[in-house]
Amino acid sequence: MNRPTNGPSRSLLSRMFMSVLVMLALWSTFTTISGVKLEHLQTWTSNQMIKSEQVVYPVAHHSHKELALSPKWIPSYQTAHATLSNQVEAEPNEVNSLDLAEDWSRYPVHRVEATGYTAGYESTGKVPSDEAYGITYSGVPVTRDVYSTIAADTNLFPIGTVLYIPGYGYGVVADTGSAIKGNKIDLYYHTVDDVYERWGKKELDVFIVEEGTGTLSEEELVAMNEAEAVQVFRGQIDP
Repeated sequence: MNRPTNGPSRSLLSRMFMSVLVMLALWSTFTTISGVKLEHLQTWTSNQMIKSEQVVYPVAHHSHKELALSPKWIPSYQTAHATLSNQVEAEPNEVNSLDLAEDWSRYPVHRVEATGYTAGYESTGKVPSDEAYGITYSGVPVTRDVYSTIAADTNLFPIGTVLYIPGYGYGVVADTGSAIKGNKIDLYYHTVDDVYERWGKKELDVFIVEEGTGTLSEEELVAMNEAEAVQVFRGQIDP
């Protein structure tokens, strides 16, 4: 009786073994020439798998105004219940003739970061029907005039301190803010659009015209703006 042979099975195993040897020889030649190692290939494969799993989220579109130039923002206040920190771009301020009216270099100078704020909900969390709407920390109403109300760190600039801010005018420290600490001041404007378009955020030198005593009355602020010497400049101040 004929015994079954293992010829076909042995032949298949032999071919598979030879194929493995050829593949190993090719891989050895490739790594020798290219310098690529097995761990490099594993890292590359993992990175490709991670990239394929990344999700790109669409950017939400808002209805705010988009302008062009330097970033602008409005910080929050101690009286605010919400933080406003919108960034836009605005046209650069023209030189105010008040900037040229005096030799400001004769006053002490201080480098600050100046931003803008309003009396509105976006800055203070208050609405016009609120009793304290538009009233500063010092008790005087917010004012935009030749002498305007500004916010500052009272440890550095006491209430009543008069600063000259190039491009803005005189700023009288009357307010404070949770984000206004150290070398930061905040300049009052009537509207958010005014803040965005007329000021925004700047780093500049300001001049200390008069150091405050820690208090400021509405009568004192009115007297500053009614002084005959400053009337010529009133029409040059941004509203």
